[in-house]
Amino acid sequence: MEHENPVHVVTFGYLHGAPPSAHLTVDLRVHFRDPHVNPALRHLTARDAAVHEAVRTTPGILPLLDGVEGAVLAYLAGPSAGPVTIAVGCAGGRHRAATVGELLATSLAEAHGLDVTLTHRDMHKPVVHRDTGAR
Repeated sequence: MEHENPVHVVTFGYLHGAPPSAHLTVDLRVHFRDPHVNPALRHLTARDAAVHEAVRTTPGILPLLDGVEGAVLAYLAGPSAGPVTIAVGCAGGRHRAATVGELLATSLAEAHGLDVTLTHRDMHKPVVHRDTGAR
């Protein structure tokens, strides 16, 4: 079932600038562990299997994805339905946000037949050197 109202998923890092404008912004900084603290994962991205697996298996991530999917479907069901933008952010935009964005986009497209675009605003940017205790 193809929807006429597209869904845009934009991932980003708060350390690279303000969040993009969106109907719903998901902030992963505080409640979900950061692969950046692991030196073996720090310079990798969500495109690397080790990062993808570390984020996907973080407790709470899969239920969060279910909740965000439900929110997207609710927005699309509204009487003034139109394109929906979901922003997913973490500290640097390379690990948590990018992985969750990819999982969300894939699920919305495959499970719900939605027309989904995915943009990684900051995944390609250099690692932000920071105290690993930071969010």
